[in-house]
Amino acid sequence: VSVSDVFADHMFTKLETRMTGCGWPSVRQYWENDFKDRKIISGFMKDSLLGSKRLASMPDRITNTINVAGSDQPVCRPTVINMYDGDLDTLDQWWSAWETFMFDTDLEIKTKKGVEKKAPYQMLQPIKKAKYPDITEEEEKVSLPLQTMCGAIFDAILVHMLNTVSDEWQPLKRAMVENLNKKKVPKTLDILETETYIKSDIITLQEVSAAFIDQAKARPKLAEAFWMVAPENMDAVRDQNSVIFLRKETFPDGSNSEISVESSFEEGVKVPVAKGDILAITATDVDGISFVIASFHGDTNGLATKPVLDAILKAMSSDSSLAGHKLLFGLDANTYEKAKPGKQQDVLEFGTHYVARRLTSCWGDVPDPKNYTTFNSRTYLQPQLNKACKKSDKRKNGDVNPKDFILFGKDAFAVESMWKDNTGEKKYLEDTAFPTMKFPSDHGILAAVLKPISSESCEA
Repeated sequence: VSVSDVFADHMFTKLETRMTGCGWPSVRQYWENDFKDRKIISGFMKDSLLGSKRLASMPDRITNTINVAGSDQPVCRPTVINMYDGDLDTLDQWWSAWETFMFDTDLEIKTKKGVEKKAPYQMLQPIKKAKYPDITEEEEKVSLPLQTMCGAIFDAILVHMLNTVSDEWQPLKRAMVENLNKKKVPKTLDILETETYIKSDIITLQEVSAAFIDQAKARPKLAEAFWMVAPENMDAVRDQNSVIFLRKETFPDGSNSEISVESSFEEGVKVPVAKGDILAITATDVDGISFVIASFHGDTNGLATKPVLDAILKAMSSDSSLAGHKLLFGLDANTYEKAKPGKQQDVLEFGTHYVARRLTSCWGDVPDPKNYTTFNSRTYLQPQLNKACKKSDKRKNGDVNPKDFILFGKDAFAVESMWKDNTGEKKYLEDTAFPTMKFPSDHGILAAVLKPISSESCEA
């Protein structure tokens, strides 16, 4: 089955008219010379290069589920892989809903400047070669219309596949949505409210939505316990932000200031970070001890992890007001047990890197490459096609890696105890893929009780 048998020529022509009407360049040459004749499975769904270029996953990331101002319910793109509850019985029904959603639906989006009205196509962001090196320079120039076309093809294929396989897939999807999507934030907050985590002094979170923060603040138990700190340049479009919770009893004044980390990147070096990925703040605890506390979500390949760490340390050393501050850094480093040389960040090499900067981690100076904090695998019903695998290969080809760290000064703290958790019950099941119906995250919780050198212990 060819792509044009599913996403028909008349659909592309209409899409092209809508995109050029937005002022975007035409991508008809990509359609005519490449995409329309691809086979939907071997040529599109199994194309790992399409995945690494983010041509399907980037528009999905932005438009899959959009949190809107003044509503507890997000707006969803008409697709198989989200909470969209409209009828997807035929491709014509899907296409009509999809086109209207992308180009004619004005949504009220909360930003730092206030509430702004945008249609979903206006939220899309260019795909930068600096962050996704597999995309060509020519594709980068037309990445907005190209990703929109690929996103439409991807959604059309999914609708075709599911309707071909079964006429009962939509009720099954709605049951899964109820448990894995609609309850994701409430389940995460439930875990943070347990006795295990509500007493934490510091919680660093990554890939957090604005709706998550709003719902957390609306919970009396969490609101009473924590200051909730988000980046000044919070990303309201991608809606994936690094956030820090500070226990009010430990940090009575909350955050003192936010540190501009990006300004400390090495000149001329392109670091693959997006708005909202980094949050670094200063705070003073009840005993008068000053801290720099940071939260960071690394890029998929972990190539930003070392530059971001170095930039934080540079920012601290170049500002005399930060002299004497102690660093606590919780991060999704996206490091790998068996990294592809030059393309992914090796976990042992990262260990060598932070030790050379007089830091250590909750794992010690030498992290165990087999001490995993992720175990997830992706089916083909998702847009990062380079990560998809069969059920029988889920451990072999899935993302099973030691990705998460808590970093701190080697002379400042010692680890009193630590644990990882993929159940919400302070237990980690090594052979269990997650998220599950009970545990909502694709990264395990990493926790440590740190004992300041010659002082009392604190939990991070």
